[in-house]
Amino acid sequence: MTHSRRSAIVDTLALTFLVSILIAPLFRLGYLNDWASIESTFIGDARMIGEHFPHFAWQPLWYCGTRTDYIYPPALRYGTALISWLGHATPARGYHIFIAIFYVAGVLSVYGLVRIGSRSRGAALIASAAMALLSPSFLLLPSVRHDSAYWVPQRLHTLMTWGEGPHISALAALPFALAAVWAALRSRNRIALALAGILCAFVVAINFYGATSLAIIYPFAVWSVWLCDRPPGFWLRAAAIPVLAWGLSAFWLTPSFVEITAENLRLVSLPGKTSSQAAFAIAVALFGLLTFRTSNRRPDHAWTVFVCGVAAAFAVWVLGFYAFILRITGEPARLVSELDLALILLFAELLRRFWSKPALRLALALVTLLIFAPAVRYIRHAWSVFPQAGNLNNVYEYRIADWVHGHMPGARVFATGSVRFWFDTWFDNTQPWGGSDQGLQNESVPAPLYLVGHYDRADMAILWLQALGTDALIVPGPKSPEPYHDYVRPEQFRGALPVLTNEFPDTTIYAVPRVHPGIVRFVDRTALSRFADLGRTASVYSEGKIRKYVSLIEDPAQPAATLTWHGTDEFEIDATVPHGKSILVQESWDPAWHAEENGKALPVERDRAMDFILIGAPEGVHRIRMRFETPPENRAGQIIFVLTGFVIAVLVLRR
Repeated sequence: MTHSRRSAIVDTLALTFLVSILIAPLFRLGYLNDWASIESTFIGDARMIGEHFPHFAWQPLWYCGTRTDYIYPPALRYGTALISWLGHATPARGYHIFIAIFYVAGVLSVYGLVRIGSRSRGAALIASAAMALLSPSFLLLPSVRHDSAYWVPQRLHTLMTWGEGPHISALAALPFALAAVWAALRSRNRIALALAGILCAFVVAINFYGATSLAIIYPFAVWSVWLCDRPPGFWLRAAAIPVLAWGLSAFWLTPSFVEITAENLRLVSLPGKTSSQAAFAIAVALFGLLTFRTSNRRPDHAWTVFVCGVAAAFAVWVLGFYAFILRITGEPARLVSELDLALILLFAELLRRFWSKPALRLALALVTLLIFAPAVRYIRHAWSVFPQAGNLNNVYEYRIADWVHGHMPGARVFATGSVRFWFDTWFDNTQPWGGSDQGLQNESVPAPLYLVGHYDRADMAILWLQALGTDALIVPGPKSPEPYHDYVRPEQFRGALPVLTNEFPDTTIYAVPRVHPGIVRFVDRTALSRFADLGRTASVYSEGKIRKYVSLIEDPAQPAATLTWHGTDEFEIDATVPHGKSILVQESWDPAWHAEENGKALPVERDRAMDFILIGAPEGVHRIRMRFETPPENRAGQIIFVLTGFVIAVLVLRR
């Protein structure tokens, strides 16, 4: 074994031990005592995957139904479920073990990237130590510094306080992918090429902010290697890496998934500005011109050009947002952790470059000690960010979810705030909202849900709840433990709805009046067509249309029907269809839903009013079987995935 490999192993073991000590409570953490966090989304999702695997293509508990693969990229969700299953642990414990492993791996990945890129052990150790202990953004962004108590590194703060497990885990995997990319671009090593494709696909499969960062950084890696090295076969390898990554992602990263994700992004983010995008393009062009003049065909400059380019890109992207409100795309403030990584890489490279000058070494050592000085404050309070929750039976969110599960099984219940986030963490409770606005497929759902919380008239809110097939709503008051308080006037429902229970602190659960329980109704197709795009265009001015629509679907003269779920991807309807009526199922429509009776297919259409399922069936008694089948785009993606796997196997095994 060479000295270089021995030192790398020693450094890796030492770093693993030290970082593991810093976050030791995270490995054994059950529930964090922070119920406002959206980590509930990933914990609940992992529970549902574990309990319903492998038949979990449809998620009936959220958003009036949605495709399971629309909710989030698969790596963290299935990784958490796998850890929970193998370790016989709760999904919450599995989730925290997953993010703890990746947080440690993130420090190691920086070490590996810098050592491969700069070929300097010292620079790699400095960079990895900084990744474990510091946030350079604290010096540049006071608001970010003040948000983190005890100067806990920003990525650890967002990981624990804001539930950014997928984002920070993707950030941890990103340097591994970049190290493989760097090795693949600079050599003809086919194993490095295969590994680069695999790791890039893995970053995308964890989180889209990681994918965004990879998309920003990858062109700088390509430019740096081409500019300084010009290795033979370069462009073929540069093109092959993203193609391999896409092929490995094709089974879940479908065109409709990308479209739905872009639509959902509009709910939580402002669109990019053309002027900001132009400014970024100009900055990139200037960087290209400057580096071409200084580093063309100079291999020893490749890593420096790359590091400077990445740092400049994230400085414009993030600091430009804070200083000049530049908005290139998405939410630039979400990429502060990536800015930290870029600045750490830049600092390590500058230190490496100037360390070769003996006259500067003392000054550089003093500057380095000064830079690391704030880490003392963090180290003294390192475990402060892992407060363990108490008994679940005393937790407000758990008690409400448990009550609904016990008293209203199968009912669709409207919840808001932290109750909504944690509503499905422990039980299969159905809600018209759910999670944290990720994977929301039905475009007729968001506007009505917003109106329910913001109307100042209870009667109008009730009409929209009926239109969404909702049986009850949970209304926290101003003195409730719920931290978000999404209702503008929670008191308006007093006396307007029957009370189911008010046993929770300043919180009431009301029943929503409906002609029959369940989500099956009988409607006249012609009359229904008059309400096209009702949900998509919902507003405070929709009173006349929503009243007529609800009178149509909540007609007391229509008979009751029964819907029985068999797992998550199939249900049966027992119904007596009146003359001239069609069956409306208040479940989100998707072209992958198919209906049959006695082996004969029945027509399934999209209800144009609320984007629900509309089934054509003749008059009479019916037992209809509905199945969600794997969409063709996913089947095509599975084939592409297998073919890509074969190509990678050839790259690795062929001599």
